Amino acid sequence: MGSSTFADDAREGTGARSGVGCGRVSRAAALLTSLAACAADASAAERRIVEEHAPACLRIVREDIARITRGLRVAATRFAPGFAIEDADDRERQIRAGLRRIQDPTARGIAISELVATPASFLAAVGADGRVIARDVPQNEDRMRGEPFAERYEVVARALREGRAGRQLVEFPAAEGPPSVSLLLVEPVRRDERIVGAMLAGIPLWKMARRLSRQLVVDHAAERQRGAILWVWLYRGERLFAPEVGLDLEKLVPDAAARARGLAASPGGYTGQVQQFGRAYAFGVVPLPIFGDDVGMVIFRSDPP
Repeated sequence: MGSSTFADDAREGTGARSGVGCGRVSRAAALLTSLAACAADASAAERRIVEEHAPACLRIVREDIARITRGLRVAATRFAPGFAIEDADDRERQIRAGLRRIQDPTARGIAISELVATPASFLAAVGADGRVIARDVPQNEDRMRGEPFAERYEVVARALREGRAGRQLVEFPAAEGPPSVSLLLVEPVRRDERIVGAMLAGIPLWKMARRLSRQLVVDHAAERQRGAILWVWLYRGERLFAPEVGLDLEKLVPDAAARARGLAASPGGYTGQVQQFGRAYAFGVVPLPIFGDDVGMVIFRSDPP
């Protein structure tokens, strides 16, 4: 991840939204060949982001995706006989119940450990016809039931057509407001050497932002008690996904244009500083290509005053 430099002619407001007082503001520098090379320019908080927080968050993202993928693979094998149930209502009932049980940590011998307590917001099963059989909620709450996912999402169509597991950043319609943006993970289900369906999991960007923020808080609990502040936002294009509702710091998150300028100069990521109410905050912008194009995270750190 590239570090930032602090120019004498830094303009007030760059890297933060209008209406927020900013003193010194960063400018993205070229991608550095080593983290040590950034130490002379960056603040102590920026160095902590570069050396600790960004690597930790990237590791969590990779491990969570890998863990859920392994869990889906186990689920695909375990659920394969259920896809062969001839009666559609009975098939749906058994698959729906199973989807909930495999996530229940108290269901010994049934729960799939890789699918317990994850940032995924749902598990679902899709039939060979490409339509959702059920997800992991009661039927009267299941808005996915019967939806043509293979028609909507290429990763599902490819799993059914070619038997290939995969992932794709997708949008799910919301009852109110903008659509939910999630990473959709898909594992084909095989029985008697035929593809009979697919198992799905979805990781919303807002939930991953919360997961990363809460993990940083746990990992740095002693610093938090002394007054340090740590938060992680995710972004996709112009949309931001906050770890909690109502955080005033969202006004400081660099907008899409600022991120584009910074990443054009330093594609691996960049750091900077802003101020709010007299308190200094360091931030790091880090792309997350594992989620998709123009997706990344913005990590904030403020040391105790």
